[in-house]
Amino acid sequence: MVADVCCVSAALVIAVALAGEAEGTGQITGRALFWALVPGVIGSIMLWWRRRYPVRVALALAPLVMLTDMVGGALLITVFTLAEYRRWPVTAAFMATYLVAHIPYLLVRPDPHQSALTTSTVNAFLLVMAAMLGTVVRGRRDAAAAVRDRAQRAKAQAELRTEQIKAVERARIAREMHDVLAHRISLVSLHAGALEIRADLPAADVSKLAGTIRFTAHEALDDLREILGVLRGGGLAVDGGPVGLRPQPDLGDLDALVAECREAGAEIAVTDERPDRPISASMSRTAYRVVQEGLTNARKHATGIEVHLRLAGTPKDELHVEMCNRLTGGATVIPGAGTGLVGLAERVGLAGGRSRHGIQQDPAGRLSFRLEVWLPWQT
Repeated sequence: MVADVCCVSAALVIAVALAGEAEGTGQITGRALFWALVPGVIGSIMLWWRRRYPVRVALALAPLVMLTDMVGGALLITVFTLAEYRRWPVTAAFMATYLVAHIPYLLVRPDPHQSALTTSTVNAFLLVMAAMLGTVVRGRRDAAAAVRDRAQRAKAQAELRTEQIKAVERARIAREMHDVLAHRISLVSLHAGALEIRADLPAADVSKLAGTIRFTAHEALDDLREILGVLRGGGLAVDGGPVGLRPQPDLGDLDALVAECREAGAEIAVTDERPDRPISASMSRTAYRVVQEGLTNARKHATGIEVHLRLAGTPKDELHVEMCNRLTGGATVIPGAGTGLVGLAERVGLAGGRSRHGIQQDPAGRLSFRLEVWLPWQT
């Protein structure tokens, strides 16, 4: 609004100044001067709507140019506005229209001090300068808008990338939750099943089993509470990493995992033929989760059946994890969602490895379930 008031005021001042100059040179005097000034005032007032309707205001000024030259200030501001808000051909067309429309007035009321050609040349120069200034302002405004747009897009992309990283991390933590809780809760179920079946156990054994169940349940609750705290959104760092989580188990904890399962009644035969060389922490954690998921599935679907676990290196510089157990043909003791192997295959794939699982038949006709995973050996 301030800019509009300034433009209207400036155009009115120029109109009055041109009227005074015309009267001083004798170009126009008396009542004719009044009627020449009125179109100049009307054209100046129309500048109030120049930014909202630039083309309409420019069209309305064209007839006034034929009546007086006191709309000169309004013409310059209008051309500036056209160059600022419209394409260059539109501005050039109106400039040519003004110059042509002003010729009849110059012929009827010529300037006593200069020719019509000189006056037209000066008017054309002023209009071109106004158009160039408007073009410069438009260019700077567009450049500033482009910079703001790029900044907003960069900010949006950064926020999207952060959200994607957090989503991936939360999905990873959800897989961790499945692996950990499925393992611990299956142990609780097996121990509770032992108490249910063996009602004749000595009091000391019952107490020991009850303590084991309580300890395992508490650990499962701690894991659940810890992981859910992260999934609620308060436990992810800026880079998407988990904050406050306990160190994740790896192959260094394999003996403890096997001992825990054996204590629950599982029969596990372990063959560890890994070469004596360091491996990366991520590969070690992935291999541990493979073994943990395999043992959990064996407890669910083949209770009491011996599980054969073998870890070895391959000529292709891979870690080969193989788990096999015979099928009982009975019903599943512990219910499951059936997504453990799917999540395991995804985890192995993200680690750059490959997996294979299914039911096989040996020469004697016995069916067994085999899980095999190959992970690239990363130091």
